[in-house]
Amino acid sequence: MPRVVPRSEALSPAARLQLMWLASPALPVGGFSYSEGLEAAVESGRVTNEHQAAAWLVDQLHLSVARADLAVVGRAIPAWQRGDLARLHELNNWVTQTRETSELRLQTEQMGRSLVEWLRNRTGAATVHVSDERLAQCAALAPTPTWPIAFALAVAHCLPAPGPRGNAETIKEALLSFTFGWAENMAQAAIKVVPLGQSAGQRILQSLIDQIPAAIDHAMSLPDSQRQAFTPMLAILSAQHETQYSRLFRS
Repeated sequence: MPRVVPRSEALSPAARLQLMWLASPALPVGGFSYSEGLEAAVESGRVTNEHQAAAWLVDQLHLSVARADLAVVGRAIPAWQRGDLARLHELNNWVTQTRETSELRLQTEQMGRSLVEWLRNRTGAATVHVSDERLAQCAALAPTPTWPIAFALAVAHCLPAPGPRGNAETIKEALLSFTFGWAENMAQAAIKVVPLGQSAGQRILQSLIDQIPAAIDHAMSLPDSQRQAFTPMLAILSAQHETQYSRLFRS
């Protein structure tokens, strides 16, 4: 007989809206202020038009985001759900130690701290309530909570508790939120720095959307031993960006 794979518990409309909120560029964590090396790629002449910007960002999605931050978020969500602080410290340390330049490390630390502060300021709301204990645990991560770990905490309170039907599909929906937020910020960065028109930006965003499901599947399949943050050209450009004479973005 064919094997039947049980489906995960469906997300409630409220939980799905919370995930959409976390993907919003209006979330006050400063994601709009980073280009993650794209500005330096434009400055060096590697990215000069819409086609090159789309290709650059699709490569970054698969070679950097999927193999690092996405994989970390996918592991950190269930760690928050089961209260596994040792695992969360391990994942947070990995993110901190594998950032290849100072500005990329500052980005993940600043965004992580900002998200924790945002969660702290809204714990009295009638929406998703993040316990003071878990916020304190996240804030206490050394040297600071990173963006993937803080995002996973926010998500853990949007998702239902893992049940007999599993948790994979709900985590996948959370990763869609995380990746779409990244893609929208990067498309907007391309519009500003190449520069491009709004229609070109939307086509770039569509190119990324087409690739996001495969990137998430790859991230969810990675064991710890295959998670990596090795993008030499991106690291070189990011290091050059740190001393770039004129720039719009913080990375």
